Amino acid sequence: MLYSMSAFLVSLALLSLSVVLIKIWHHHTKKASIVVTFTITSSNIDKVTQQIDKLPHENDDKIRQPGPDVKPLDKFDWQTTEPHKFRPFKPIYHITMALKSTSPSDLIIIDRNYLSRIQERQVTMTKHQNHTLGCLPSGIQAVRETYSYLLDYLLTRYPTLFERDGKLFHNRVTGASLPLLPPDDPVVALRSLGETVEDDMFFLRETPDGHECVGFVCCCPSGFDPASKIGKLLKDIHEPVPSYEKIGLSMERYFSRLEVGKSVCRVNWSITTNSELFNVSGNHVNEGDQVEEDIEVDIEETRVRMELQTLTRMPKTRAILFSFKTYLYPIKEIKEEGLGPDLADAIHGLKNGNAPGMWTYKGGVRWGRSVSEYLRS
Repeated sequence: MLYSMSAFLVSLALLSLSVVLIKIWHHHTKKASIVVTFTITSSNIDKVTQQIDKLPHENDDKIRQPGPDVKPLDKFDWQTTEPHKFRPFKPIYHITMALKSTSPSDLIIIDRNYLSRIQERQVTMTKHQNHTLGCLPSGIQAVRETYSYLLDYLLTRYPTLFERDGKLFHNRVTGASLPLLPPDDPVVALRSLGETVEDDMFFLRETPDGHECVGFVCCCPSGFDPASKIGKLLKDIHEPVPSYEKIGLSMERYFSRLEVGKSVCRVNWSITTNSELFNVSGNHVNEGDQVEEDIEVDIEETRVRMELQTLTRMPKTRAILFSFKTYLYPIKEIKEEGLGPDLADAIHGLKNGNAPGMWTYKGGVRWGRSVSEYLRS
């Protein structure tokens, strides 16, 4: 009788402990930094633990909060918002990271070009899916996390443009709706992001050999095929860039130290003799290319092309999101602003500085003379 009573009490204790374990499991993700491990020899508890291991992580598919630093634009009107004007022209070109801190609020910048750009991106992804969308198995979680993070960011930052409707994310500008939870197929998730924001994105995962590109959505490549970058390390991605070795190691170290909640940005500029956003070849001149020098350009079509590039670390996967928004400014606009001589000096300065190969790489050998003469006239 005493033995039976003892066995009953032990069973009751085990049952109570099982309930506690289940409750702990359901709530442990509220403090993701805490990991609790139980070692219990009872076969009954082993069975309970196995069942716990099969339970879904409650927060895995919940939207990642962008944090209190993202300030809402409660009265934002995209149709009256002019695109930013960046004019980073310097008389001597130096290859540097040139990164500066930026607010997490400014991760995605929207202006009056938003709808037309999104419509163009939809066409580009349909026509060139293999060149605009891609993801490795090692990048799936980063894509899923970023999908949730960006949707919640947009709901917070731009409440006049985006709204939550039950389990759906609704875009008031395009009329499109997306599931709040990320799709299982990463390419579907990437395409959805590409149809929601006009920023292109590359996902980088740190490895012992450096940061590797594990996914991308890119509709505005300037002279390169985005698909050729998937699976490559930073140093291999930038292999064609003259003098990249001068900043390569510094970039790797900086990427490794980038903190969650901190964003940095830089602006990159070039000249194109056309207004095409999707361009997988032609904007750059690589070693061995046949080049027609000093061509006469069509000034009406010539653009100053700039990329506002931003680095952000995702909180859960710790992947680096490298995103950029592309701006095209007619060369005539620069001249009308009185900045013609400044840009002409900057073009000539591509030959100087610490990366003289930039003159050829950026195409100055082709259009440099014609554009500079126009800017100084």
